Amino acid sequence: MIPFTLCLRSCFPSATKSLILSKKAIIRKASGMAGGLCRASIVVLHRSLAPAFEKFCQANRGPLPLLGQCKPEMWMLPSPGAVPDISQKAACTELRGKTRVSLRKGIGLWCVLLQLLDSAAPPIHGFRTGCPQFQKYESGACTGLLSSLKEYSEQLKDMVTFVLDCSFSLEEALEKAALSRRDPAGHSHAAAYKTTVPCAAVAGFCCPLVVTMRPIPKDKLERLLQVTCSMAGEQGQPIHIGHPELLGIKELSKPDYGDHVACQPGDVPVFWPSQLTSLEAVSSCNTPLPFTSVPGCTIMTHLKDAKTPPQCLTPETVLEIHLISQDPLRYSITSAPAVRKIRELELTIAIDPGNRGIGSLFCKDELLKASLSLSHARSVLVTTGLPTHFNHEPPEETDGPPGAIALAAFLQALGKEVSMVVDQRALSLHRKLVDDAVEQGVLKTWIPVLTYQGGSVEDAQGFLCKDGDPKSPRFDHLVAIERAGRAADGNYYNARRRNMKHLVDPIDDLFLAAQKIPGISSTGVGDGGNELGMGKVKEAVKRHIRNGDVIACDVEADFAVIAGVSNWGGYALACALFILNSCEVHGRYLRKAVGPSTTAGEQGWTQALPSVAKEEKMLGILVRHKVRSGVSGIVGMEVDGLPFPGVHAEMIQKLMDITKQHM
Repeated sequence: MIPFTLCLRSCFPSATKSLILSKKAIIRKASGMAGGLCRASIVVLHRSLAPAFEKFCQANRGPLPLLGQCKPEMWMLPSPGAVPDISQKAACTELRGKTRVSLRKGIGLWCVLLQLLDSAAPPIHGFRTGCPQFQKYESGACTGLLSSLKEYSEQLKDMVTFVLDCSFSLEEALEKAALSRRDPAGHSHAAAYKTTVPCAAVAGFCCPLVVTMRPIPKDKLERLLQVTCSMAGEQGQPIHIGHPELLGIKELSKPDYGDHVACQPGDVPVFWPSQLTSLEAVSSCNTPLPFTSVPGCTIMTHLKDAKTPPQCLTPETVLEIHLISQDPLRYSITSAPAVRKIRELELTIAIDPGNRGIGSLFCKDELLKASLSLSHARSVLVTTGLPTHFNHEPPEETDGPPGAIALAAFLQALGKEVSMVVDQRALSLHRKLVDDAVEQGVLKTWIPVLTYQGGSVEDAQGFLCKDGDPKSPRFDHLVAIERAGRAADGNYYNARRRNMKHLVDPIDDLFLAAQKIPGISSTGVGDGGNELGMGKVKEAVKRHIRNGDVIACDVEADFAVIAGVSNWGGYALACALFILNSCEVHGRYLRKAVGPSTTAGEQGWTQALPSVAKEEKMLGILVRHKVRSGVSGIVGMEVDGLPFPGVHAEMIQKLMDITKQHM
């Protein structure tokens, strides 16, 4: 604590001094005011609740960016016209976690206290003096609106005021991004909605996240994103872009706060965390007499967030936005460095050691979009199996299962539900592979291994959805890694044009059914064009791959990842997920800016990544079960005729080096 040691003239810029002692006018532009005043909202709680609310704000920094708080015993009621002098102390300006408080921050809290108690204080933003500026709560319910808290001065001696940053303005961001505002009056408050996203609970504070929304033309999304982040840093980052029901918002036309702005054709709803979440938090705690700012009202303060926004975007802070689903509409964001690393992974696995011509199948950013979609998934179904060795038992090859299990291991580490579906005749084999993978430490825990033998469209929908209801999918992402894919004539072919339909169950039907079920996305990983999901590039397969006119898979996936060996695609997906979930920007977007951020080390993600040692163990498991190399047909430490020592081990190490550079 430090005392005020300067007179008012030294402490306050003249414009600010005049403002504090006036009863005039509406404050419109805080950023342009002398002294750099910025907007803030307040929550006033009994001192017994202060530690819990402080922790609640720290755990949910996105909607509740805490600027400071004051000590309850230091409340004072200035007499009319009073100003702080050398006898007054800034003890009421304690900021948690700070050993000293700057004079400017002391003035900031003193200004806030004046506004709470005295009609001579600076007016609330957007309201003239005498209008309602505060809400009073009793036992969780709002019971009144107040123009000041002067009559509660005695109670305030036992209460703590929290100041929350409201400096980020959507309206200013829209103006800077050259986007016209839609509200007819020109001054309405952004629509805000209660979501079904829970904030991280602390003690008695447990409430849903509240978000603000603005409709943005889809061709302006990238521009708006850069503007909001350059203006407000982390606070300017949206937490959801796309379909509102993914946040639990049923009707955009019925906001819980503010005024609705209608979406026009070509618009995308964009959502930011809102400080109005504090009102829900106060309602949840059931305390006798808290106070808050009225929605839309903000107090002027000198307090600044310790995390100041960047003055300009650098290559390391530029964000990228990518469309990952049309039904429902969903975008995702991550940082430019993370995108660069994933693109490097994609190019690394796209080499063509078998000279099959797969370079002609390559589509940029399929690995990026597939990993972004998987990052948002809760439950993933993985399939593999291309039975090319007709005269041997089992007929499976060594390409596919290692990549599938490596991906499953990392999905497990992210806390996602993972299942595998395989041919009925290979069920026992794959269950043994999974058991051995757990025993050898390749997989942390066992995963369910299922079968699907087909039937009708209804059967496929029943497999994918609870009670066959397309509104309740069991899985939200399907992944096929080196899985036999159905050709246009209904048969399944290996690279030599041999039909293996008698060995293959119609798991393709699940991918076809998923195309018609909102909320289920799919990824296919292949190295020759005859694999499930490669229907997305079938025309290129027909033109550029040997026997492509016959063997080309006709069934599409949303994302087609091309790799020189399909196992590499599974490894790369795991690595891309590690990069994304280690990215602070993407992590914040995933958790909707609520709850604490975590590091890869805290989560144990590094240990879940593929490694040369683990993949050597996995290939050894396949050899023990007499699974053969796809090209040579030998039982040994090779995949697609390429030796594990050297070729595959070197590829795994390259992928690990790229991934760990991101750390």
